[in-house]
Amino acid sequence: MATTLTERYISATIASLPPETQDDVRAELETSIADAVEARQDQGEDAAAAERAALTELGDPAALAAGYADRPLHLLGPRYYLAWWRLLKLLLAIVPACVAVAVALALVLAGADVGEIIGQTIAVTITATVHLFFWTTLVFVVLERTGADTGHRWDVDQLPEARPTGTGRADLIASVIFGGLGIGALLWDRFRSFVRIDGESISILHPELWPWALLGLFVLIAAEVGLAAMLSLRGRWTVPFAVLNTALAVLFLSWALTLLGNGLLVNPVFLDVVLRDNGVTPETMRIVGILLVFSIVGFSVWDIIDGWVKTRRDAKR
Repeated sequence: MATTLTERYISATIASLPPETQDDVRAELETSIADAVEARQDQGEDAAAAERAALTELGDPAALAAGYADRPLHLLGPRYYLAWWRLLKLLLAIVPACVAVAVALALVLAGADVGEIIGQTIAVTITATVHLFFWTTLVFVVLERTGADTGHRWDVDQLPEARPTGTGRADLIASVIFGGLGIGALLWDRFRSFVRIDGESISILHPELWPWALLGLFVLIAAEVGLAAMLSLRGRWTVPFAVLNTALAVLFLSWALTLLGNGLLVNPVFLDVVLRDNGVTPETMRIVGILLVFSIVGFSVWDIIDGWVKTRRDAKR
């Protein structure tokens, strides 16, 4: 005997339900479907069309069964979505960059060529990012499916404090102080020196930096102070300020790496007396040089990113 559409629909609905609830759900569906079919027949529809329309209106049997079993049909619901998204954004802002720097640094120290460094860094960073997405999401999916209570509840005490936009007088004062200290330290190293051995002054920076290379650095420091002054007057970051900040960071990066690459940044006498003559091996010197390059690049890149992040933040206010 052929089964009716109603019987097939009910069987498909209760198939995934616990055995102890199947009879109750079957009885409930038989009653509701019969009432819906009867109501449509009263409006003039024939029995077959009324049955088909009533079942179509109920929708997918799997979705209906999920409602009876109180099973979510989403990967992450509103209970955990915001916590997942906030944590994921935080991790994405930190982990991939740290992985890329660590891999690149390890490959450079191992003596890999440029192509291998770039390829391996990109590949490992992408893999780490994919794993970050997967495992973070998996944790919250498990929480969603098990109904675990993290104990986290929102209240008004979690509202963020109002933050002033842009930069203020304190930032300008700090920029002036650090800029002055930087110029003072450079002049002291050039004319008095921080290192004295057997009564002889040995500068840390290369003597040939004076005067033009150091004067160029003084101009960059003064420009940074000027940028801080303009930001203080404007009270917020804008795209032109971010572009200017990026240009200054790139100029400093070019200045430092060009001199370092040509052996004109650090005084070779200082390296001989303080490091090589005290047993520091050439391999250690190479590692120190690589770390110095990564520090200079990291500082410049951080400064650029920080300026654009502040610009984006202030544009929303």
